[in-house]
Amino acid sequence: MTTTPEILVICASTRPGSLNRRLAAAAANRLRAGGAVARLLDLDDYPVPLYRGGVEATEGVAEGARRFAADLARHDGLVLASPEYNHSMPGALKNLLDWVSRIKPWPTAGVHTVLMSASTGALGGARGLEALRITLASNGMRIHESDYALPAADQVLTERGDLTDSGESDRLDAVLKTFLAATGASDGRR
Repeated sequence: MTTTPEILVICASTRPGSLNRRLAAAAANRLRAGGAVARLLDLDDYPVPLYRGGVEATEGVAEGARRFAADLARHDGLVLASPEYNHSMPGALKNLLDWVSRIKPWPTAGVHTVLMSASTGALGGARGLEALRITLASNGMRIHESDYALPAADQVLTERGDLTDSGESDRLDAVLKTFLAATGASDGRR
């Protein structure tokens, strides 16, 4: 029996007006148009202190990490729109992932995930996605075969998250379509 896929869409940028927030909104809107339920959040919805083993030992796993783990369990997949910081992921995202990795069994294991990035640069943040892919895969996530990196995003992505370039719009639709198919909403993960 097939269920309506429920997808968690996270923006890993905390900057107001972020291009990645716009891309996350575009992905959520397209997922909804494709028949999925898409819940759009960002890192501020999962506040955690800087990871320290001593803090974990005395206070346990941070509430924001536990909330993120619970949200992962309630959804069929994750769309993660992350900016590239110095050819890697944002420190705040890495910190959240470090906290979540302390929960056993790993709440990230088996989570279908597609990675996205938007940038003013020519590579669209693709190098940051490679670093993110390594971290997520090492925590058991099922990383979708196709990432979506949007170059010159400031020129083709509106404030509302609409893509003005038809080629990029088609490419995003194709990635999301294959991602939804891969989540297998009926595979019993939820």
